[in-house]
Amino acid sequence: MKSATTTHRALALTVTAAVGLPLILSGCGAGAGAGTGQSVSEVSVMDYYNNEPDKTFIGDALKACGVKAGVTIKRETVPGKSLISKVLQQSSSKTLPDVLMLDNPDLQQIAATGALAPLSDFNISTADFAPGVLSAGTYKDKVYGLAPTVNTIALFYNKDILAKAGITPPATWEELKAAALKLTAGEQYGLAFNANPTYEGTWQFLPVMWSNGGNEKDINTPETAQALQLWTDLVKDGSVSSSALNWTQADVKDQFLAGKSAMMVNGPWQIPSLDKQASLQYGVVKIPVREATQTSVAPLGGEVWTVPQTGNKARQAKAAEVVGCMNSDENQLAMAKVRNTIPSKTSLATKFASENPKLATFTELVKTARARTGQLGEGWPAQATKIYTAIQTALTGKASPSEALKQAQGK
Repeated sequence: MKSATTTHRALALTVTAAVGLPLILSGCGAGAGAGTGQSVSEVSVMDYYNNEPDKTFIGDALKACGVKAGVTIKRETVPGKSLISKVLQQSSSKTLPDVLMLDNPDLQQIAATGALAPLSDFNISTADFAPGVLSAGTYKDKVYGLAPTVNTIALFYNKDILAKAGITPPATWEELKAAALKLTAGEQYGLAFNANPTYEGTWQFLPVMWSNGGNEKDINTPETAQALQLWTDLVKDGSVSSSALNWTQADVKDQFLAGKSAMMVNGPWQIPSLDKQASLQYGVVKIPVREATQTSVAPLGGEVWTVPQTGNKARQAKAAEVVGCMNSDENQLAMAKVRNTIPSKTSLATKFASENPKLATFTELVKTARARTGQLGEGWPAQATKIYTAIQTALTGKASPSEALKQAQGK
């Protein structure tokens, strides 16, 4: 997610077709096209990469994979907020595209309708993919989608501001609270995060909830209440602006860029914008945990490529070749470099981290990152709504964190 999830659609980076094309053509996945008895010359694709540079870069990757598969790609890009409603309508009218990209939390909902084909039907390998990546693409023990690259969130900090204050990057909640309070002065807040009433607000809260043992199946627990108390305390003591209740992740980035926040919770898709400001020296660490012995657990973001059940086996076989190609080793590395994301295969991620140190923390987090739908499947959206509702209730002072979680869970 910058979310993509869920707002990781816009990256300030210029890409030409030459960036990934040679790599893409050199290594594509295998499909099960033999024996279909039909000739396929065109494959339709739908995705939500409608902003640059993703629109062009992903389009070039798809075209190259089409060349490898011997088909022309007919691509449609739609706004992210419109994709699921369009997919459900197309499923009902039996007009689904041959290849469909989905934000990973949405896969379960679509797979549950029977609209997608298991990738095992086409012998697409899932070897070496990180466990969280496979979990995000799995429904009822079958893999329906694979993500070439993924992302997550971490804690960015302004090196100059922290050094001037004599503060080292925090690793625990107490250190975070003390640092954020000390770094708050004048128009500068110690920390910025997004707590708005959308899935994005839930996404940014998950690291502190999960790392403390909280569970999305039941948010009315002491562990989740402790996490929400942390968020509440940071807003209450003024270390985080109350505007966080309405900010998007892009707004959080803008606050950090403007020097109005010494630290922020955000993802690697913001790196191109940060790097444009030459005077900004920043670092990235894992989001702090309550106790030093705990493991920082982050949510997995990213889009999966799927093969819909169109009823045309020959076209599905060709579509599977395109999906396999989009997930090839060469494509994973090319996409990760251009899009500031992490290759989904663990061996590739290790190589990538050594060559891209700014993404090393995110690469480490992806190893243990959790899919939001891993436990609840298609039930995730309803519970995600309860989580951000509780956050809003607590941060606005309408109820204590524990009471806000109890109220939300009971709805």
